[in-house]
Amino acid sequence: MQSVNETVKEVVQAILPVALVVIVLQFTIIWLPMEDFLQFIIGVVMVSAGLIFFLMGVHIGLLPIGELIGSSLPRFGKVWIVVLLSVILGFVITVAEPDVRVLANYVDTVSDGEVNRHILIYTVALGLALFLGMAILRIIYNFPIKYLLTGGYGLIFILAWFVPEQFISISFDAGGVTTGPLAVPFILAYGVGVAAVLGGRKSSDDGFGLVALASIGPVLSVLILGIIYG
Repeated sequence: MQSVNETVKEVVQAILPVALVVIVLQFTIIWLPMEDFLQFIIGVVMVSAGLIFFLMGVHIGLLPIGELIGSSLPRFGKVWIVVLLSVILGFVITVAEPDVRVLANYVDTVSDGEVNRHILIYTVALGLALFLGMAILRIIYNFPIKYLLTGGYGLIFILAWFVPEQFISISFDAGGVTTGPLAVPFILAYGVGVAAVLGGRKSSDDGFGLVALASIGPVLSVLILGIIYG
């Protein structure tokens, strides 16, 4: 019950300021038609309810199962199995990420279908999946994350010189949307689970940094897609 109350409080604190600002603007400056304003109020209520249930689901199911999977895979004793399943999990969790679909739909609309939303979704998912596998390898072999981040972003800036300008913006947005409410909790819990088994609880902080490293993948993959389209 306490966790439910905390979730409700968290959602109210997140949404209430935005709702109050819009309400104040409505009756002072913008004066939208009352029908549109009522739709906004209904939307706020529905979003609030949806976020409450979503966050409860994350805490009840997604976080525990992510950590359990992460702690179970290394018991196979084969690095390639852990990395392969990490890539698969990274791909499917990104395809399911709502923020990725929102971005893909907008890009598809703005480009008049030239950049198909399904191609963009799978490109982003593939990029994150491959770099999630690399992040797991970093945990297993204890690579310094600073070198991987430096190399990854260095490659991004090099590719940016050869990509149409509109794809540069899309690529960095793609890196941002993969840090959405579905992918981040699972990836963090999964990484902590893997690190806890491979290095013990003292090194479970190695599970952090996965999101930063995995987010490089979508940026690179969309830049490569831009080179192909360009």
